[in-house]
Amino acid sequence: MEIRQETREFWERAGAAKTFTHPLDPELLHAYVPPDVPVLDYGCGYGRLTAELVAAGYADVRGVDVSRALVERGRREHPGVRIEHWARLPLPFGDGSFGAALLFAVLTCVPGSGEQREIVAELGRVVRPGGVLYLSDMPLQRDRWDVARYEAYADRFGTYGVFGTPDGGVFRHHEPDRLRGLVRAHGFTVEAERTDPVPTLDGRTAERLQLIGRRRG
Repeated sequence: MEIRQETREFWERAGAAKTFTHPLDPELLHAYVPPDVPVLDYGCGYGRLTAELVAAGYADVRGVDVSRALVERGRREHPGVRIEHWARLPLPFGDGSFGAALLFAVLTCVPGSGEQREIVAELGRVVRPGGVLYLSDMPLQRDRWDVARYEAYADRFGTYGVFGTPDGGVFRHHEPDRLRGLVRAHGFTVEAERTDPVPTLDGRTAERLQLIGRRRG
């Protein structure tokens, strides 16, 4: 899989300067991800959450991102944290290499359905049976402002919930059942879910959906 060129270019330029805001949920994290298992932070950006995991006592954490600019920034801001640039799938890890994988606000940044399926399928490959996929992403919002932009961009992108931003980004909000279906279709059983308000890249507040998927044997 290769991320679409326009998406890749955004995250090498305007996107690489953004301050990410999508937070970890410590209660869910510690309830489902033991500190002694190897953890993959896929789509780690500049390693914000990767570094938080290390600070929280997770000893074997690796971050991977498709953006060279974000990874270079992460190495400057978080020296000693393992962050790698890897532009396409498959990942350079063997089957079942990790006890857990994080997928935080990644699918919203990769609007293509096919690319999303390939990402979750690849995490299903590298997470061992019994391991965890901790997904946190943006469902469709119900406020007037978001609904208006979904409708405004529906014809252009062909998918309700995909929208553009003034700085050239393209993002996607999802039907909750789509996110659940992606997790289930690629080897995971949904064990827990939670919604809560979180800050967004543009300084607003939106509801997120968190899912804990257990890798089937």
